[in-house]
Amino acid sequence: MSAWYHIADPITRSWGVDYPWVLALALLALLPFLANVFNRQGIPTTGLIPPDPISRALGIALKLAGALAILALVVGLAGLHRREQTVIREGTGAHLVLLLDRSSSMDNNFADRAPSGDEQSKSSAAKHLLGEFVKGRPHDRIGVAAFSTSPMPVLPLTDHHQVVQAAIDAIDRPGLAFTNVGRGLALALSAFADDTAEASRAILLVSDGAALIDRRVQDALRDAVARTPVHLYWLFLRSRGAKSIFEVPPPGEDTPQANPERHLHLFLQSLGVPYRAFEATSPQAVGQAIAEINRQETRPLTYVERIPRRDLARAAFSVAAASIFLILLAKCAERPLRRHHRPATAPANRTAVINNLRDDRRAA
Repeated sequence: MSAWYHIADPITRSWGVDYPWVLALALLALLPFLANVFNRQGIPTTGLIPPDPISRALGIALKLAGALAILALVVGLAGLHRREQTVIREGTGAHLVLLLDRSSSMDNNFADRAPSGDEQSKSSAAKHLLGEFVKGRPHDRIGVAAFSTSPMPVLPLTDHHQVVQAAIDAIDRPGLAFTNVGRGLALALSAFADDTAEASRAILLVSDGAALIDRRVQDALRDAVARTPVHLYWLFLRSRGAKSIFEVPPPGEDTPQANPERHLHLFLQSLGVPYRAFEATSPQAVGQAIAEINRQETRPLTYVERIPRRDLARAAFSVAAASIFLILLAKCAERPLRRHHRPATAPANRTAVINNLRDDRRAA
């Protein structure tokens, strides 16, 4: 699933500083071109010096490093940052609520007994496969709700999937006693109450059973679905030997008390919204059902995301430190020019000089 985005704010407005007056100090960046930190040494003439482009380029590079160090320090002190931005993302996906059964029966395996050895419980199998399901839908907004004796709001609709993964990782904790799926569905529908985006909405119910839904709860669910149409999916984790929700019992035995799962299936069919149920009796079947749901919920999706402010002062100080380090290395490598002097003559013998003077006078 690919997605593209654009920034609603112009690029020129995406950068800012906390202390604009500090930017006046940027004029100090001219100092490396007006002064020199290295020792100046005079020479008689430059005409006899051969061209040395490497030294010239090195000198210019050191001046630029000095100017860059000053500029980086100035913008760092000014509090350079990237402002909060509004991003419009487009891709394929949906707004999806995962409604998870947290009753104690989910702690059993598909043979409806405590798992042993390498066996997985129903909740562990659902945890692994739902985690992969979320990873494969990076552009969805996903919420999480749970239910057992009472409904439990876990996470509102969000596009921060790390939080969603954390919520899914908690579904294999020990469950509670009962399965109040009616109030769980009401909670999942309420997650879309403030959702005004034009996106596909879906509820994925993951449960291994059902209980009777009170008539008043049924009426409330019908009203909620009429106000907020959604796609419904039920991943029924059926224990081996349990009755199928698609199997029609003999006459007289098809009652809500005897077959609550089948009658939940019939009730969801009667809501007048797109609905599909999947039966799974093994972790492999759960994976196949989730893959099918993944294929069906791939419609165009547009949503707005706010990217928070990002401070860049630390990055500016790092650039300044690197530039100063280069100049310091060059300073440490500096060596003075050697002065070449004629060798000093040996001092004349004073006695010989005096004797020569005397001889000259006598001759005169």
